[in-house]
Amino acid sequence: MNELPLNYHHLRLFWEVARAGSLRAAATRLHLSQPTISAQIKSLETELDERLFDRTGRGLKLTPAGILVMECAAEIFSLGTEMVRSLHGFSSTRNLRLNVGVTESLPKHVVWRLIRPAMQSLPNLQLSCVEGRAQELLGSLAAGRLDVVISDEPAPSSLPVKTFNHPLGESPVVFCGTPELARKFTQNFPTSLKDAPILLPPNRTAWRHEIDRWLDSHRIRPRIVAEFDDAALMKTAAADGLGIAPIAAAVLDDAIRRYGLKPIGRPVRCGFSCHLITLERAMRHPAVSIISAESKSVFQKKLLSKT
Repeated sequence: MNELPLNYHHLRLFWEVARAGSLRAAATRLHLSQPTISAQIKSLETELDERLFDRTGRGLKLTPAGILVMECAAEIFSLGTEMVRSLHGFSSTRNLRLNVGVTESLPKHVVWRLIRPAMQSLPNLQLSCVEGRAQELLGSLAAGRLDVVISDEPAPSSLPVKTFNHPLGESPVVFCGTPELARKFTQNFPTSLKDAPILLPPNRTAWRHEIDRWLDSHRIRPRIVAEFDDAALMKTAAADGLGIAPIAAAVLDDAIRRYGLKPIGRPVRCGFSCHLITLERAMRHPAVSIISAESKSVFQKKLLSKT
């Protein structure tokens, strides 16, 4: 059987555009004109008899065939780099790359505890983490620029590309404050939170919706002092006495040790869930498989009450 022709220069240009997310960004990086790159990608599509990009307005979105070609191209050029390194006497151990998208509302210390086992188990793993809103990250996942998205809510079924949600677990919440606030509001918890100064995640997040639902179910109306996108900044403000902050039980030990916060009452069911979102039902990437398998150790803390 005759081999299909493949122009590796065209493949490289396609790969650079797919990685960059746009012709303009790739052209700037490669010091080539956009028409030149576009023409050579069209030649590659002709060679493969497949459309690799959906061109919508000014944006580019990988087709299913484009995702496959990008994955193969990444392996091809990684092997090429490894070959050159080996010929010049460098270590022949190949690096494995993991591109992760993390929704901005997830506490980053929880995310790191999820990712850490993969970093420890795969010493040659090269990690790239991108933070953003879920819709933007899912677009990058569909375009092949991310291997996985770690989110506090599952991907919607309305996405144009089929995705798979892999639930990792759910963390209960412990309300925490300075020792002074803890002494003041621990008694008669959770009723004590009425009119208490409280710090919360923004109301567009799934976690905030769960907290609001729990507060409403207990007829509690605290005094909302501030809202924070960044969980670490919220903890810092809580440590400065600004108010009481919800802390994921999975990282309560860090909040106590690093920020000097004290628990107020029992862990409660107004936490956030964690999901791995992939384009494949089976998690073929070894790092993603490790994250999924080890996630139970992150969410193993038990509720002390069903409050």
